[in-house]
Amino acid sequence: MTQASATDRISLLGLRAFGRHGVLPAERELGQEFVVDAILTLDLRPAAAGDDLAKTVSYAVLAERLSEVVAGEPLALIETLAERLAAQCLADDRVEQAEVTVHKPAAPIGLPFRDVTVTIVRART
Repeated sequence: MTQASATDRISLLGLRAFGRHGVLPAERELGQEFVVDAILTLDLRPAAAGDDLAKTVSYAVLAERLSEVVAGEPLALIETLAERLAAQCLADDRVEQAEVTVHKPAAPIGLPFRDVTVTIVRART
């Protein structure tokens, strides 16, 4: 980009994927559904100017890649999972910043709750 940082965004919200992440052995054995929100900041002008999918981030491809990370190697912390998801978002050179929220709605808390989330923001360095 030749101008200041982009403020355009692509948001993929509520992506559901099964994973085996957690500190407890039962979480790793049984697994659970995780929900991912990813907000990418990038310059969308080139794609819009030419109506060209090749000049933007395909949210379908992004969804597949993020789902593969969630279904992949079991991790103890959703903080680590969020970090890996953000890295996957930033793997596309056009993405300047990624905000990723991992929801763990079935976290083993033992009390009534609506959701547990971890949100991280990572920018290209």
